[in-house]
Amino acid sequence: MKKILIAILVAVATALTPAQVFATDAWAIAAEALGVLAAYQSTLNQILALGNNVDAQMAVRKQDIKENGIDSNKRDVEIVDSVMTRLINGGQYELRVNSLPFVWNVNDSEKFNAACYPMNYISINRGLVRGMNCDENQLAAVLAHEMIHGIEQHSAKSYAQAAAQSLGAMMIGANLDRGNNIDWNKFSAMVDYSIAKSISVPAEYEADEGGFYIMTSAGFNPGGGAAAMHRLDYYVRYETQDFLEFNAHDKPDEETFSDHPDTERREAKMSELMSNYGGGHVTVRKSDRAYRVFIDGREIFYSVNTGDNPTSAATNAYYLAGGLSKAFHDYDTIDVWNFRRVDNQTDLLNDDFAYREVRHLVKLYNLGDKLQTLVELAYKNENPRTRQRIREADEERKLRWQKIRDDADTAKKKYAVKLRVNADIYNDHGQGELALKEIERAIRAANQDDLAECLAIRGRAKAICGDYDGALADTDAAIAQDPKNLYNFLNRADVRHMRGETDLALADIALALKIDEKNAIAYKLQGDILDEQGKTDLATESYRKVYELTKKNPHSIPLTYLEKIDAKAADKLRKTTADSSKPEES
Repeated sequence: MKKILIAILVAVATALTPAQVFATDAWAIAAEALGVLAAYQSTLNQILALGNNVDAQMAVRKQDIKENGIDSNKRDVEIVDSVMTRLINGGQYELRVNSLPFVWNVNDSEKFNAACYPMNYISINRGLVRGMNCDENQLAAVLAHEMIHGIEQHSAKSYAQAAAQSLGAMMIGANLDRGNNIDWNKFSAMVDYSIAKSISVPAEYEADEGGFYIMTSAGFNPGGGAAAMHRLDYYVRYETQDFLEFNAHDKPDEETFSDHPDTERREAKMSELMSNYGGGHVTVRKSDRAYRVFIDGREIFYSVNTGDNPTSAATNAYYLAGGLSKAFHDYDTIDVWNFRRVDNQTDLLNDDFAYREVRHLVKLYNLGDKLQTLVELAYKNENPRTRQRIREADEERKLRWQKIRDDADTAKKKYAVKLRVNADIYNDHGQGELALKEIERAIRAANQDDLAECLAIRGRAKAICGDYDGALADTDAAIAQDPKNLYNFLNRADVRHMRGETDLALADIALALKIDEKNAIAYKLQGDILDEQGKTDLATESYRKVYELTKKNPHSIPLTYLEKIDAKAADKLRKTTADSSKPEES
């Protein structure tokens, strides 16, 4: 995908005429600055458009799989799928109107990394999953961080800025010869370098903080973020040998090659977020190689590394503190903590996922009685403003996400229509669940111009997901509302096709062709059904119509039928396909 993005950026840059941009007087200097700004804005618009392109999203996933493979370890994939599903379905966030639903894949790269592309495709390396020991809370922190990059469209802005910065650098170096000797072929390499620096430092902190609230709202342990940063810090300091990843000795507030903030500082910020989430009652302090957990300044746990795990001290401390912070956040009184005697020890809380580590550590180190005493004191001495601040922060986040949703719901007609089109394209890719997500947004949009077609698209998506009765109900309703739209009939034809009702599907196609006898999509679906029925002669005639209506596009019909309809085009297509499958020369 990087190659595709660079190609776009190069096209934008080379569209500027050097003779117009490079001059030596004061006006030209200002024009040069405006030229860089224009390059940024133009590139940003193109990348944002790419980010709202379903075909591009599917293409980048396919390319990632082609280049990096798929993680063959079933457990890795299941854990990531579980974490991502919980974040997407349970986390508090909203998508912008020009953003796609999230798609992800666990690839087979051993590097300790994950990335979110502008079209909300998250690529997770096997090396990250293994490096974090398949820890769901830490993975949730990293993946929620990547979600914020997508939601806030950081990647698009970063790529556009890289183009503008690289272009500006070349302008400065070429002023003397008016740009006549610029090697534009090197532009992609310069952009590649800028992109390799990744997202800016402020955006990284924004993604850390935003990701923290997505993961906590989805029910993960609030200590997962700090634990993940500690694990990352250990990795970049002691494990990686790749200087293109992170610089373990980056100085805070200084731009480095990685352009990521100092990992220790990020860990401290995540720990602070965790503490504030629980009203400041629970804190974690590093003491040499140990980590100490306090409740209102009174120590409850001294955590040291166990076994051969060099990060267990921090992980245990953050998980105990994180679970306690969640309880302080969620519960206004100690009664809901449910302290109780179990097997001669004091147990607490419930079976929620976020409390799993808390209860395990309390039992392992017999902390129950002391913890109950400290929690009682915490509530007894709590400042009345503490509860108010917690609820005000919650409400502020809720209102922020609600504004993003309201902006999407009331966006201009072209954005509302794009939601419907995106859902239709997801259906074409066989991605029914993604189509359902997108079509619900389309139906909700105030300026949607065709609610009947939305129902038809939703029906097709339901059929792809196996809900055939719901699918037929939606497509019937669509036709009842608008019997003049041939696509409503075609969507119902596809639903009936998936239901195995081929004759009824053909009848719907015939009704669609009565509305528009030159619709290539109708003939294509008709040809596919007739081919399945073994009616090759009739299928050939349908495909012939498709071929003619698509201006003899050889890719529009199956090759076996292309051979009958246009043998020369079939031979040429076969040769082209064979040539493209040959390995490239190095």
